[in-house]
Parts: sequence; C-alpha cells; structure tokens
Amino acid sequence: MIGALLAAITYFIISYVKSPWRKLPPGPRRLPIIGNAFQLSDKKWLLSKDCKGRFGEVMYLDVAGTPVIVFNSFKSAFDVLERSANNYSDRPQLIMAQKVLNKGVLMVFMNYDAHCRRLRRASQAALAKTAVRKYYSIQTREATMLASALLENGASVVMSILYDYPPLTSAHDKAIEGIEVYNDRMTRATSPGQYLVELFPWMMLIPKRFAKWKREGLKHGDEHQELFQGLLNRVKVDLDEGGTRPSFCASLLQENDRDDLTEQEMAFLAGLMYSAGAETTSTTLIWWTLAMMAFPEVQRRAQAELDDVVGRSRLPTFDDAPHLPYVRAVVKEILRWRPVTPLGVAHAAKEDGGAICMGNVWHSNHDRAVFGDDADEFRPERYINEKGELLTGPTEGNQDNHLTFGFGRRACPGKHLANDALFIDTARILWAINLERTRDENGNEMPLDTDSFEGSGVVIRPLPFDCRFTPRFPEVSSILAEERIQYGV
Repeated sequence: MIGALLAAITYFIISYVKSPWRKLPPGPRRLPIIGNAFQLSDKKWLLSKDCKGRFGEVMYLDVAGTPVIVFNSFKSAFDVLERSANNYSDRPQLIMAQKVLNKGVLMVFMNYDAHCRRLRRASQAALAKTAVRKYYSIQTREATMLASALLENGASVVMSILYDYPPLTSAHDKAIEGIEVYNDRMTRATSPGQYLVELFPWMMLIPKRFAKWKREGLKHGDEHQELFQGLLNRVKVDLDEGGTRPSFCASLLQENDRDDLTEQEMAFLAGLMYSAGAETTSTTLIWWTLAMMAFPEVQRRAQAELDDVVGRSRLPTFDDAPHLPYVRAVVKEILRWRPVTPLGVAHAAKEDGGAICMGNVWHSNHDRAVFGDDADEFRPERYINEKGELLTGPTEGNQDNHLTFGFGRRACPGKHLANDALFIDTARILWAINLERTRDENGNEMPLDTDSFEGSGVVIRPLPFDCRFTPRFPEVSSILAEERIQYGV
C-alpha cells in the first residue's frame, strides 16, 4: 500500500510538473466557477493599450472552466492561428447562434470538418480573385451612386452581388430590414453571457414549452430560413427563365453539380456573406471618411495621383488600379488602422483541451515590432517603396499587410470582393469630392475624435461626426450624372 501511495504521489508530481497549464500566461484575476466570463461580455477592454501593457503578447482567461488564449501581437497571432492552422481551425461551440438560429449550417461557426470544407470550397470558388471580376460593373455603378449622393450604406452593392437584387432606392426594403434583424439577433447570440445554454449545454434538453429562449430562438431560425430561401428562390426563377446576370447565388446554383450543397446550405451561405459583408464594408467606409478628414495630407496625395493617372474628364475604373498604388495603399491602411471586427471570430484548438484562441486583430495591426513606432498613425505611405510601388505584406504568407481578414483556413473568403469595393469607392469619391471638417460659427474647424468608438467590441464604429462634402471641380456633377444615366439609375 505504501508503494502504491508513493507511486501515485510520484505520478501526480510528474503530471503537475509537465502540465502545460501549470505556467499559464498572465491574465486578469478570475472569479470562482465563472472565471472571466463577465469580463468578456463587453470586449472593448481587450482593445486598450492597458490590456496589452499589463498582460503582454499572450494572455490567458477562463470562461467557466474553458481556457481562452488571446494573442495580442502580430507574431503570436500569426504563428499560432496561421502557421499552426492544422490544430487551430475549429470554432468554439455556439449553441444559440449556430444550432438554433441557423439550423446548424452556418459555415462561420462550424468546426473545420468535411462539411465546413465543402461550404468553403463553394464560397471560395464563387469569390476567388478572378471570379469577382464579373462584379466590377456592379461595384462601379454603386461607387458612382455613392459619390453622387454619399447617402448609401453599403447594403445595395452587397445585395446586388449576392442576389442580383435591383439597386436600392430606399433604406426601408423588406429584405434589407429582415437581414438587419438577423444581424441584430446574431450579435446578441454571439455575445458571451447572453444565453446560459452556452455555459450549460444540457439546457438544450429542456422542452421548449418550458424555455421561452428556446421557443423564440427556434421561431427566429425558421424566419431566417424563410428569408434566405426566398432570396435564393428569386435567383432560381431568374435562371430558369434564362437569366444570365452574375450573382453569388447564381454561381452556387450553376456549380452545384461540383459542390453538392443543399438549398438550405446555399441559402444560409449567401445570408452569411451579406451579414459579413454589408456591415463591415459600410462601417469601414465610415472610418475611412473620418480618416480622410483627420489626415488631409493623405487625401490630397491620393487626389494628386488620381489627377495624374485619370485626369478630370472621366471617372476612375478598375483598369486604373495598377497605376494607382497610393490609392490602393489607402485601402490597405484603413483596414489595418481601424479593423471593424477587432477581435475577429474565435478559433478553437483540436488539441490543448479545446482551448478557445482569439487573435487580437486590433493589437496585431498596431504592433510596433511590425509597423514601426508610428503604428498608431494613419500612413498609407508605409506600403509604398522608394520607386513608388506597392509593397508586399510584412510577414511571409500574408500579403494583405494586416490581419483584418482573419487567419489560415478560416480567413474571410470574401476579402477580394471587399478590397475591390473599397478601392473603387475610394478612387471615385476622392476623384469627385473634397471631404472637409465642418466649422463653428467663428470659422474654426471642429475637432475630430479618431480614437473613441462605439460598439461592444464585436463590430466597432466611430462616434458620430459631421462632414462637409464639396465637388473638387465644376464638371464633377455633370460627369457623375452622365455615368448614372449609362447605368440607368
């Protein structure tokens, strides 16, 4: 018995010494049982300089017994989530957001299994760098409308690309309103602490007549499926009647012999692309507008490049992109400087106890070890070499110059579409318009706050601000009007 006891003690001592959890990375103090769960209900504190200063490049949190590792530097995030993608491509379990509200078929929250890979192959084929060129005319049309009115919100172009939806003439479109409701529900469902079932999965066994949250969630899931299926059916009918105009849904339907997706999967895949695309693109443009006013020297340099390459007799096009390196650098810099999803979507490890891993995109994109001491400043010229050419990425394997589009096998499949949209919007707005600060009654420029933001940390946007738009030269309005006539809008 004494020998057995000594053997057991020796085993536990060795296990303790070798345990990877014995020396955890630093992190905030944890409460009994729930750990740091409440601290993740509002993630804004993770973006503060104090957070990285106190806890360093790698931080540990505990959410009711589930280990959470946060990577606060470019290198740590890239090394683990990109270079070790074999182990870190799963997702944490989200019962409400995935199983209830999205019928279990939403790609973004799936583990990286055969089902997920099938959906990603279909979306990547439809949104590949060469495939998205067929959407240039749609993006160009919407950029023209945006430059003309500066009242659009990003929804119209995304709906056109996904569903061949007609240009929006009102923000009160039923489909748009339905998807905005879906986005609101998904934001709540993915917020830690919103639903107890995420901490206690056994609650899914409770009959729905005794669980209001479950009744409402299943009802909402049915509404989402009806909405997305209805939009997919519009495209099906058009194709059956001989329609040939390009759209994401048309690509899925036409290539389904290869992809073998169910209609439910196609419907929710397109819905995911809208949810991920419309809000992020429009919010990025809001940050971009703020940057153009806060850093007028950037605006002037981009406009000078546009005048040299394009002139003032026509609007810029995608054909001009290779000759507009600074304008393209502006796009890279706004995505780096103010990533609208600063913590991305959490990964989960296949090993390491299923630890949740979060790449802190905000701190990674402002990492001084990669971007220099001026990492907090908006400087597109950081991507321009001495020959005036656009530089490649700062890390081998990453050519985006930032980590805003995510990591490894879970990187955003729509990034080429997003880059194209931001390029043509930037080029056409700056070609046509001066963006200026408003002034007070004494003629002094009003101050701008480029550091504060609103949002829970899932998606962040700047605080409301005023902006003054003026045409750059007298012919702008007539040239824009002629182009709109060509597009029939």
